Amino acid sequence: MRPQHIPDIPKETVQVARAAFPKGNIYMQIRDTLGSIYEDEAFVELFSQRGQSAESPWRLALICVMQFVENLSDRQAAEAVRARIDWKYALSLPLTDPGFDFSILSEFRTRLVEGGMEQHLLNILLSRLQEKGLLKTHRRQRTDSTHVLAAIRTLNRLETLGEGMRCALDSLTVAAPEWLASHIQADWFDRYGRRVENYRLPKLDKEREALGSTIGADGLALLQAIYAPTTPEWFRFIPAVETLRLLWVQQFYAPQPDGSIKWRTVKDLPPSTIAIHSPHDVQAHYSSKRSVDWVGYKVHLTEICDDDSPRFITNVHTTLSTVTDEQAVEPIHQTLSEKALLPTEHLMDCGYLAVEYLVNAKTDYGVEMIGPVREDHSWQARAGLGFDKAHFLLDWDNKIATCPQGNKSTKWLPGQDVTGRRVINVRFLGSTCRACPVRSLCTQSKTQPRELTFYPQAQQMALQSQRQVQQTPEWNAIYNQRAGIEATHSQGIRRSALRRSRYIGLDKTHLQHILIATALNLVRLNDWLSEVPFAKTRFSRFKQLQPEPA
Repeated sequence: MRPQHIPDIPKETVQVARAAFPKGNIYMQIRDTLGSIYEDEAFVELFSQRGQSAESPWRLALICVMQFVENLSDRQAAEAVRARIDWKYALSLPLTDPGFDFSILSEFRTRLVEGGMEQHLLNILLSRLQEKGLLKTHRRQRTDSTHVLAAIRTLNRLETLGEGMRCALDSLTVAAPEWLASHIQADWFDRYGRRVENYRLPKLDKEREALGSTIGADGLALLQAIYAPTTPEWFRFIPAVETLRLLWVQQFYAPQPDGSIKWRTVKDLPPSTIAIHSPHDVQAHYSSKRSVDWVGYKVHLTEICDDDSPRFITNVHTTLSTVTDEQAVEPIHQTLSEKALLPTEHLMDCGYLAVEYLVNAKTDYGVEMIGPVREDHSWQARAGLGFDKAHFLLDWDNKIATCPQGNKSTKWLPGQDVTGRRVINVRFLGSTCRACPVRSLCTQSKTQPRELTFYPQAQQMALQSQRQVQQTPEWNAIYNQRAGIEATHSQGIRRSALRRSRYIGLDKTHLQHILIATALNLVRLNDWLSEVPFAKTRFSRFKQLQPEPA
């Protein structure tokens, strides 16, 4: 590839496009406002200086974004380049341009992923918006996550085993057909010659268990042949073979002395953080949140919510489905810091507000996280009658806690909780607690003294302060703006299929989310320039009858 100057839009293309769209449309308005957005120089690292001439990367990047504006497939996007005047206008193409083969788009996306340049597509657009004065402020932003279904079928255990074996055999057929031919068992063609589907499998439990044991023995025989000293070592590094090995470790106990193999019980299956649910996408894990169960990934979208700015999406963070929301806080702030787009106020729900991030965001990034922290769930706090942690005075310098009756603690022990967080365990003297006249309001134990667990000083004080401030109407008025992120999820789902991955693997799924966010930013910029007002929250006709609170 040799970078070239971005050509002007051909005069004939301009004339026909203006005649066809006298009021313009999204692509024409974006081109007139932002120009080409991308330039070839931004993608030089992805291409060789020798070989066949490459399609202009700036065009391919823009086409990849435009196809998600309308949720088009690669074939449909390539056809739009050939047939649509507005696309030719945005891409500086003459009316006679024949387009290109749709497979080039897949090749370009692969280059982006392998080169680690997915974020560039969104970052370049945000920089261009700042240059044009369209992204003026990012003081207040909001973040929320939603689930993403992987591009795989939902498989039961028996289907997963059969598909794992079939994938390994298919890969070996391509990599080493002669070797595989000498190790095939005759009945493997019947079992693994076509896709393994539940409706073809036995219905009785005994028969299904027997088939699972048979598949287990087949896989064990294949793995033993692959790991034999006489077999080339590179066989073991074929991805489908490694997936087969992991599946058999997760689903079966070690072989018995007689060579038999036994299924693992449900209690002995691996946790969802490492369990393979499909050999076609080993990074897609099972997760559950509230009433939603899925196998796939999770995406966190961050957008501006200042009143005088378009709701531009500033960051996209895609994770495995088993990664909790609070684990995404640090990467999100780090990425926003690198873009110089950190907010002053960051609206998040309680899933993000782990106490350590509440403090670290302020000290490390100057970001105030606004969201509800978890309440004290002790029985004293729930009853509203006993002495919860808020009733104890903490002397951090002398490492002493004082109870409501004036008694001082005897032990102050730093430690860790079950999640590995630093905590401080405080204990009072047993004889003092047992003689206390208000013991029933403090502890339900008949013999043990009162024990308390606190976070380190900065975290505990931030937690107590947040619990107090989130009860005020002023705080609620600000936090209510966080709900607007649901509209972004809705727009991404309806316009670009945000919750369904098109591709296999975390990296490619993340690239899809980057393209969706960039496409939504173009849609929102077009609406802002066209002075389309923000949509109001919809209420049912019955709900509209409810009178305003006094």
